[in-house]
Amino acid sequence: MATRHLIRTVILQTLYEWDFYAHRHDVTEILERNLAEFAPGIDEPEFAWKILKGVIEHLAEIDEILRKAAPEWPLEKIAIIDRNILRIGLYELLFADRNEVPPKVAINEAIELAKNYGGPNTPRFVNGVLGTIYRQLEQPAEK
Repeated sequence: MATRHLIRTVILQTLYEWDFYAHRHDVTEILERNLAEFAPGIDEPEFAWKILKGVIEHLAEIDEILRKAAPEWPLEKIAIIDRNILRIGLYELLFADRNEVPPKVAINEAIELAKNYGGPNTPRFVNGVLGTIYRQLEQPAEK
């Protein structure tokens, strides 16, 4: 498994646990534990911290975008795993350095997480939501 894919998997585990316990646990402690257990000695630990910090800092904005992009699916009703796959994908799509993580890579990585950890419809759902948001970003702003 490539280092960055492994890191995204560990971030997903971390966000899942944090979300499951309604944000009552320290997310940085969860990530430290998960990195030590599931990714000891990875090449780019700073990449993990960058993603986690970015998702947490932009959480309200990311969640609002999700609410608008999938109005028929209230955020609280989306499965925890799916919700956090979307959060990682949206963070990378909207806020990450595009030279480091191009938009299509962000979407593809989210779909791969969905295939590995989501339900049977998760990959299609993730692709649909992120693809819609990506297309909206790429459209020139109307005047």
